[in-house]
Amino acid sequence: MNVTLPTAESLRSALAGLLDGLPPKQAAQAVDRLIASYRGTTPTDAPVLRDRSDVAAYAAYRMPATFEAVRSALAALCDAAPEWVPATHTDIGGGTGAASWAVAGAWEGPATTVLDWAEPALELGRELAGLSGVPALRGARWEKARIGAALELAPTDLVTVSYVLKELTELARTELVDVAAAAAQAVVIVEPGTPDGYARIIEARDRLIAAGLTVAAPCPHSAACPIEPGTDWCHFSARVSRSSLHRRVKGGSLSHEDEKFSYVVATRFPVLPVAARVIRKPQIRKGQVLLELCTRDEGLARSTVTKRHGELYRAARDIAWGDAWPPADTE
Repeated sequence: MNVTLPTAESLRSALAGLLDGLPPKQAAQAVDRLIASYRGTTPTDAPVLRDRSDVAAYAAYRMPATFEAVRSALAALCDAAPEWVPATHTDIGGGTGAASWAVAGAWEGPATTVLDWAEPALELGRELAGLSGVPALRGARWEKARIGAALELAPTDLVTVSYVLKELTELARTELVDVAAAAAQAVVIVEPGTPDGYARIIEARDRLIAAGLTVAAPCPHSAACPIEPGTDWCHFSARVSRSSLHRRVKGGSLSHEDEKFSYVVATRFPVLPVAARVIRKPQIRKGQVLLELCTRDEGLARSTVTKRHGELYRAARDIAWGDAWPPADTE
């Protein structure tokens, strides 16, 4: 039986169908307010999405980028544990469900529960899921819950927490990560690819390790991050195709954008992390490729791959930021 799996294109189509007629001026104003909120430095400890217009603007503005960022993190989990398939999934602070769309695209049929404190977001997410044509999404449960302190989670295979920690106080962040670690077999946390987003990921990573989980990605190990605090930050990039609706709401003219994000994946089951990961965009020069790597045994390292490396050089010319190194078929 052929089962429909969600794609970036199907998400854009569902958004276009649901948000057709959204007044551009109203949407633009809501987006401006949301941008100011998300880029601010003070945790809100309250829902950022207040009403239907906020949620509609958010969905058009953020869902495609969140989908691509989470999909990248899930792909790294699949690479580290190719035989593992979650039967249940809880999307904490899932809002309109972008992470749940990504999960439904990575594995066929996990039973998903989306938790969020903004009822308008849950309502729109439920409508979008109904337009998806994907059984797992259409059967998802959408439940209102206060995210952060005192959140109770039933045992689940997979927990996703995407672009949520920024909205919480420090205490609520730590409690949320601890609850996720206790409930799940695998935890995927995604934050903006900024210095403060990376700092929240490192904080969460440390707590997940302390709770007994093993880092599956992006790091090649569960030891301390080799980046000296304050000198740099680990982040990655996902290409996001813009629909006409997306361009209209965000005021952009390009057909795509690059979403910068930081993430951590940790599990309670055995995984095989990569030997090294490309942590910056590869620099292609005449006859050579310069790679910035995070390695399992040597920490941060730079590698220059030249033509004399033959097959490895050809692989390096095709390698992308965030990929494993060396590729499995060249080892």
